[in-house]
Amino acid sequence: MISRVFVIILFLNLWAWDNARAQGEKEFIKHRIEQLASPGFHGRGYVMNGGNIAAQYIADEFKSYGVLPLGQNGSYFQEYDFSINTFPGRVFVQVNKTVLKPGPDYIVNAASSAWHSKKRQKMKLLDLSEVRDSLQWDSVKKSIKPGGVYYLTGADTPTNKLSLGIRKFATELPEGLFIVPKHGKLTWTANTNKVPGTIVYIEDTVLPKKPKKVLVNVDTRYVDVFKAKNVIGYVKGTEQPDSFIVFTAHFDHLGRMGKNALFAGANDNASGTSLVLYLANYFAQHPQRYSVAFMLFSGEEAGLLGSKYYVENPIFPLQQIRFLVNLDMTGDATNGITVVNGVSHEPEFALMEEINADSVYAKKINKRERTSNSDHYHFSKEGVPAVFIYGNGTKPHYHDVFDLPKEITLERVDGLAQLLIKLTGRLTEE
Repeated sequence: MISRVFVIILFLNLWAWDNARAQGEKEFIKHRIEQLASPGFHGRGYVMNGGNIAAQYIADEFKSYGVLPLGQNGSYFQEYDFSINTFPGRVFVQVNKTVLKPGPDYIVNAASSAWHSKKRQKMKLLDLSEVRDSLQWDSVKKSIKPGGVYYLTGADTPTNKLSLGIRKFATELPEGLFIVPKHGKLTWTANTNKVPGTIVYIEDTVLPKKPKKVLVNVDTRYVDVFKAKNVIGYVKGTEQPDSFIVFTAHFDHLGRMGKNALFAGANDNASGTSLVLYLANYFAQHPQRYSVAFMLFSGEEAGLLGSKYYVENPIFPLQQIRFLVNLDMTGDATNGITVVNGVSHEPEFALMEEINADSVYAKKINKRERTSNSDHYHFSKEGVPAVFIYGNGTKPHYHDVFDLPKEITLERVDGLAQLLIKLTGRLTEE
């Protein structure tokens, strides 16, 4: 009887400890997501010093955990620069008499030039739905008068038929104002280029029935030399300090489109950044046989620029990386996780599945072929064994103003953290 009671008490204690641990992990990660995605960080982008505010916050966190600096000149920072088009001032759009909200109602193409209307301007209708080939597209372009104001319908047709894409489509247009109705999700980007035109995508459900006139004021500033920072730290290995397990994430996001539209980037990628910070704190208290490095990159949204710079200017030889895990959009793992490059790195993927089989940290672990859409890519291209893990969540917010901390469930993110901790231990046993 005593032994049975003892077993029950032990079970309850273990359950309570495990539950408290899970809650502690979630609270740790949640707090840092809320900080990184708060208005004072300005979307961790290219105006109001948002990116550098975030970089300093991460460095301060590293220091408080006891993580050692691995940047330039004994700091946590690796500095570099790139060009970027920014929207630091006024962004205003009115169609007929309806004033629209930046972000929910419309976005300005990120490569756009400035445009300032003194009064409402009449729009010329230009239907692109019949454009089927490059000859027809060339004819349409010749009909566009530089400096004109146009309402472009059927814009999806040439982008689909000619594989132009949003970025390429913008480069095809001359100087002028182009209003493009769009049905469905509005997705903003960052752009290192600037085009002659000003292109505004408007959610068609907020447009008047007969849009005829438009008043647009958009301030832009093209920054030739935008100074950015990667933030890098490590915990020294106890037995093989020259071998590394590396965790990466990008901490940057899109920032602000004018003063009123904040792209906070809670899931993309305050979530991955916060998970890396949790791992940094954990491993600072539990050093491993190998060194464990933590690399938080800027410039990802502008084209994986921070990770590209690091790979071209590594702090330690890339050959010393035993395995790299890149974490991007990990705020919700309700339906499991996906491991990009899991096909290429079958032994490590099988190890994840083996660890998961013991405790079911993730509901399901999916694997994908190689992709080039996050910071693992440049490492992988240089032969570093690297995977990219993202959560299979329930909400589709991405590159929009709705990607906020309150929208993140953190479901099973504690399990992902434990899976990565166990994976690190197993990899360093080799």
